[in-house]
Amino acid sequence: MPREEGLSLAQCRHHLPLCMRYWDALRFPADDLEIFPMSLAFIRSASRGVSFAALLLAATGASAATQINTGGETGAYHASFCPALSRELKVAQLDYPCVTSTGTRENIERVLGDPRQIGYAQFDAYAIETQQLKAGSALTVVRQDDVRECVFAVTRNKSLASYGDLAGNADRLRFILPPGDSGSASTFNFLRSVDSNGIAKAKSIVNASSADDAIRQALSADDTVTLFVQFPDPDNARFAMIRQLGGHIVPVIDREILRQEVNGRKVYFAQETQVENADWVKSGRKVVTACTPLVVFTGAPDLVKPEQARKDHEDMIRTVASLNANALLPQESLFQRLLKRSRELSAVSTEKLLELSDQAREKAKPYTEKASEAMKETAEQARQAADRAAEAAKPYVEKGKDAAKKAYDDAMKAGKDIMDKAKKE
Repeated sequence: MPREEGLSLAQCRHHLPLCMRYWDALRFPADDLEIFPMSLAFIRSASRGVSFAALLLAATGASAATQINTGGETGAYHASFCPALSRELKVAQLDYPCVTSTGTRENIERVLGDPRQIGYAQFDAYAIETQQLKAGSALTVVRQDDVRECVFAVTRNKSLASYGDLAGNADRLRFILPPGDSGSASTFNFLRSVDSNGIAKAKSIVNASSADDAIRQALSADDTVTLFVQFPDPDNARFAMIRQLGGHIVPVIDREILRQEVNGRKVYFAQETQVENADWVKSGRKVVTACTPLVVFTGAPDLVKPEQARKDHEDMIRTVASLNANALLPQESLFQRLLKRSRELSAVSTEKLLELSDQAREKAKPYTEKASEAMKETAEQARQAADRAAEAAKPYVEKGKDAAKKAYDDAMKAGKDIMDKAKKE
């Protein structure tokens, strides 16, 4: 590399990846290495098994690069939200690039591995995953804004009109969900964990290859349901597909769901959101369902060492927590429009929907209780039939015992006769 392109040690503190390119300088004469304000002995010590990156870190005191963990490359977390956060952190002289992942669980695992990292998550998925990983105390939620992803249940069965219908009939329905590592699957697991008398009773649960595939399968029969989580964008082709295949959205609203909290933060909000755009003859269609906040989290400060690194981490947390919410929205206006199209329900409106869900649960009870009684009655009938069969078999058993005893006595007598005859002879 030409000498005029060389970097000073001070510059290397902020451009570590670029400085790595100087590793090739070891192949050149000593006079080409004077671009580094450090001794040749120091650099050439790398040839004795120490990586150049480690030596440079030791020389500069720089820390390893950290990152913001998002989701899929084309997903909203990575493509829309993270660039805004990364940009605001860079203004504060904090370098946090966006890095793709498979979703909330991997984001959590990465932050557990390096508490200085940042992660995005839908809050309900964060709640169930941290519970399963027993990682609650190792993480901290930095901010929770008004941007929320909503839970949509879909079926073609018109008699399933509320969450109470789904909960009351869970043991008879087939649930076809998006892939097991998706946020939607985590949401379903969270709902099962908090609704022991409802969705937790589901017996038939399978995962499709994608959310779209899950919707298609769920709309192929009357006893099938799917559940997925996404930002409520009426322009999303998924909502159009539901209409085209004859399906409808079931509001996921229930008392047990809305009362859930994690460390004083609500997990779900009842929200009215638009899922179909208006046209010349009709207004845009809206549905009411539970929506979970988008959260930004990181590692607990006391897990970051040494002290200076911990202070830097705390500074990052304060910086992110104090950012204006609008500054963290994507530059494009899509999510601004979504916020305007959605509104949190009032307590009165929410109560009306909760009553519908309660009524549906009560309506399903007679069928559930009747089925339970039928099972008990069948079991009792089977026990009584077994008792009758045992009683009827007793004479034959006793007769068999007598026959066996007679055969034994005859054999013993025959043996004795043979012995007596042998003695006489």
